[in-house]
Amino acid sequence: MTRSASVSETGNNDGMITLDVVDRVATITLNDPGRRNIVSAALNAAVVEGMNELESRDDVGAIVVTGADPAFCAGADLDDLAACDTEDKLRTIYSGFLRLADSPLPTIAAVNGAAVGAGLNLALACDVILAGESAKFDTRFLQIGLHPGGGNTWRLRRITDLQTTMALVLFGEVVDGARAAEIGLAWKCVPDTELLAVAQAMAAKAAAGPTEVVRSMKATILANDAITNSDDAVSAELGPQLASLSGDAFVELLAKLRAQIASKS
Repeated sequence: MTRSASVSETGNNDGMITLDVVDRVATITLNDPGRRNIVSAALNAAVVEGMNELESRDDVGAIVVTGADPAFCAGADLDDLAACDTEDKLRTIYSGFLRLADSPLPTIAAVNGAAVGAGLNLALACDVILAGESAKFDTRFLQIGLHPGGGNTWRLRRITDLQTTMALVLFGEVVDGARAAEIGLAWKCVPDTELLAVAQAMAAKAAAGPTEVVRSMKATILANDAITNSDDAVSAELGPQLASLSGDAFVELLAKLRAQIASKS
């Protein structure tokens, strides 16, 4: 196991997040537990800075995001929201999870406790959601008389379906970790005590792959939303697959397989 320190571990970002990197898996922990890790200007700035750092490092191949107990993220700072009187100001509320959504690295949300409103958006910004048994997914917008923002309805509809999105947003349904896994909002639900380890082990599989191939895979998958036929789907994968054929990982694996076959003949 290889552990490496990061700038944020030494106290930058006002302690709003902590970063830890072990065996190419970075763990971002939202670290404002007294306010249940709400999305504030300070937390957004910390997430953006942390993501910039992690993406610049050669020893990071995947990212896990979680929250310091007792919550994953309990939504946006309502005072910050109330102060937004322009669309540009509203966009600042979204800056943290949008930075996460834009990452070329594989990302996993390990949702421990409540993911509410903007906190749910933060989870939805990740490529995969893993839920602890105590997880609670709550859009909350209906209850506070606020229209969803940050692409919430699009993200929900993209990962689940129309009826689930309607139930969660329009009818204010709240689901726990087990139910989230049943409806496709989470990949799976695991015991709280195992959540972070399971997320990190899953992230390690992606982190162990060739960086450029993994990034290319993610980009191709995300681009599939615009593809409507088989021919375009094949064409979209031709270039990246051709490039990977000459990559060190594939070339070395092929050489090993050929050597094994030769040794048996």
